[in-house]
Amino acid sequence: MQKLILASNNPGKLKEFNELLSTVGFSVHAQGEYDVPEAEEPYFTFVENALTKARHAARLTGLPALADDSGVCVNALGGAPGVFSARFAGEPKSDARNSEKLIADLAAHADKSAYYYCVLVFVRHADDPQPVIADARWNGEIIAEARGNGGFGYDPHFYIAELGKCAAELAADEKNRLSHRGQALRLLVEKLKK
Repeated sequence: MQKLILASNNPGKLKEFNELLSTVGFSVHAQGEYDVPEAEEPYFTFVENALTKARHAARLTGLPALADDSGVCVNALGGAPGVFSARFAGEPKSDARNSEKLIADLAAHADKSAYYYCVLVFVRHADDPQPVIADARWNGEIIAEARGNGGFGYDPHFYIAELGKCAAELAADEKNRLSHRGQALRLLVEKLKK
């Protein structure tokens, strides 16, 4: 198994990524295991931020690295909060305050459609000229009333009409199968197999 650095310290992501990437010969390790600090995310696109994080982790460890950047994009708000999803209501980060701001900003709009978007970037080394990129989206809508106790971020307000549930009401394995991140990760694995 080849070591792969995940440009994150999120235990949920680490577990999910390890399960799928072990099928293509990688053992995934959180960047914190190697004392890699979080990278800056100065860009306005998901792909630029993910690429920056992956290169940062690879540069400081000398190992291949994987990064994701994701968020919720609301059509009536021109794609906001987008790359600013985690800090939509400012610092310090707060899922509750972010959701409150999103609901307030969306209140005057009839269109509540939204989607979660995720981009994954894999680099073989810090200066890899051909990073492997996979992305996916998960369509839904934003509802004002929070539902469910699972997930994180905007999940209690992200309603999937076909299921009649919010993302926070889904079992973890169902969410991982359907979500933007799960879809992107499966696409990445297929690309790495080639």
